[in-house]
Amino acid sequence: MKLHTIHTGNFKLDGGAMFGVVPKTIWNTLNPADSNNLCNWAMRCLLIEDGDRLILVDTGIGDKQDSKFFGHYHLNGPHTLDGSLAAAGFSRNDITDVFLTHLHFDHVGGAVTRQEGRLVTSFPRATYWSNEQHWKWAVQPNDREKASFLKENILPLQESGQLKFVHSPGFAPGIELRFVHGHTESMMLPQISYRDRTIVFMADLLPSVAHIPLPYVMAYDMFPLTTLQEKKSFLTEAVEKNYVLFFEHDPELECCELGLTEKGIRAKRTFRLNEI
Repeated sequence: MKLHTIHTGNFKLDGGAMFGVVPKTIWNTLNPADSNNLCNWAMRCLLIEDGDRLILVDTGIGDKQDSKFFGHYHLNGPHTLDGSLAAAGFSRNDITDVFLTHLHFDHVGGAVTRQEGRLVTSFPRATYWSNEQHWKWAVQPNDREKASFLKENILPLQESGQLKFVHSPGFAPGIELRFVHGHTESMMLPQISYRDRTIVFMADLLPSVAHIPLPYVMAYDMFPLTTLQEKKSFLTEAVEKNYVLFFEHDPELECCELGLTEKGIRAKRTFRLNEI
């Protein structure tokens, strides 16, 4: 097995929404906001090269929305999905599986593209993976979350015939799934055995290193107290078992190990995936 970081670009979100009840005087030292209170975040995906399978975990925001939509999110940075795949030696046609942690637009937008006015899947040879509980939640969204579940990102996956649902925590040899329910219903975190380490793709349970302290829960989360309990349980386990955390949204840091300090569990060491 070989792992590749796939950078798909950065976008901006409101700092208050990203840090919830934490005051700006505190979080602004961690990820400084611009004059519009927006902080920059990565959309960092993961490519798993394993035998005859090439598994892409999440896809970034994509490029098919209109200028009004993108005007809200201020895409920036030098990276693109195609450019990062090419740097790893691959193209879209090489992807065998697209694993979607959840169906919010910044995770699934790149799964579908627009060609000659039609919406088609971006990875024509791939199987797309979600789970039945989250799919139902996404296609019948609640009023608070529906702006994150865009039908043009989701329905073409089913219409293509490429969509499948996972039915057990064992996704593939060496890849187990953790299900968490605070951010959204049935979000999936791949847990990967790699070079004698366990790497957990954090998705939106822990968007960044700055979100490790327990009170740092996003206002975007549907069930923040559930997130709080899920974080607490996971962080304790991660320290005990020396997991590597891979961050999808941290603007600079890819991975970290955790340690117990007088202030609680914090990042002990940060590093890039290719340093493992």
